[in-house]
Amino acid sequence: MVKPFVPQLVYFEPKALEFPLGKKLKEKFEKMDLEIRETTSHNQVRNLPGDNDFQKYRNAKSTLVVGIRKTLKFDTSKPSAEYAIPFATGCMGHCHYCYLQTTMGSKPYIRTYVNTEEIFDQAEKYMKERSPEITRFEASCTSDIVGIDHLTHTLKSAIEFFGKSEHGLLRFVTKFAHVDHLLDANHNGKTRFRFSINDDYVIKFFEPGTSRLPERIEAAVKVAEAGYPLGFIIAPIYLHEGWQQGYLEMLEKLESSLPEFAKRDLTFEMIQHRFTQPAKRVIQKNYPMSKLELDESKRKWKWGRYGIGKYVYKDHEQEEMKDTIAGAINRLFPKAKIEYFT
Repeated sequence: MVKPFVPQLVYFEPKALEFPLGKKLKEKFEKMDLEIRETTSHNQVRNLPGDNDFQKYRNAKSTLVVGIRKTLKFDTSKPSAEYAIPFATGCMGHCHYCYLQTTMGSKPYIRTYVNTEEIFDQAEKYMKERSPEITRFEASCTSDIVGIDHLTHTLKSAIEFFGKSEHGLLRFVTKFAHVDHLLDANHNGKTRFRFSINDDYVIKFFEPGTSRLPERIEAAVKVAEAGYPLGFIIAPIYLHEGWQQGYLEMLEKLESSLPEFAKRDLTFEMIQHRFTQPAKRVIQKNYPMSKLELDESKRKWKWGRYGIGKYVYKDHEQEEMKDTIAGAINRLFPKAKIEYFT
């Protein structure tokens, strides 16, 4: 059982203490007797403890920076939503394949933003621009927001904000089972709570520091019973020896655990494993013993966002993935919707 995240070290940007949530978090962390430091900006967080890069990386992953979100222009978040809504950056998990390793660069610490009202105001503007169309906001593009929300309750505030909105929907995904504080939120069916799931091989070898599959499924049942629309992201779909059986067993466990009413409005998203050259370098540096297969000769090269190419599976392998996994979803969850495969 993975325990809820507690940072070893917390930095506060001075302006964070001008916001009610910043003050509240400072008091909370003082009572928890955590080591607290001040930094003029998250970019000035340096000299993290550790004798080498390996240790510094791990210590950074247990460091929390409390600050404000200066850029209020939201990124797009296709195909899952119109916009990414920024509440946090970084993650305490150690998933070997994670794209955050390259986007976070040399600063893998976790950041949480306390100017939530400004973020909500910006979301309101985007909703008005697109009204009367519905606007979907993705809250987990740059972090696993559930992983820190037991400390910050930022996500809970967002769920209740969108619960009152007329034209907005919230979405996020997590690999953590620490959901109890979110079960009584007034979501009004406007938030789709998604869990990232994978077969036992992938979770065991590539997802250290996250909740195990039975814990995620148990949390998903709680979420369904709390009335949230529910979804699952199968990602990354990774071809290993026995993968067909592994993914089938994963879906069978899910089907046997979920209550019948929860299966009426389920969504699935399917994302194959991919990597870029910069990601490969970072992964091999941070997880030198990883079993993750990163052989370009076994993959197909594809243009990615921002002109950076990525290596995906070959066409016949992608077809087999879709046939195997989508076929099992359609058989086990006939009322579910598969939103996309990428």
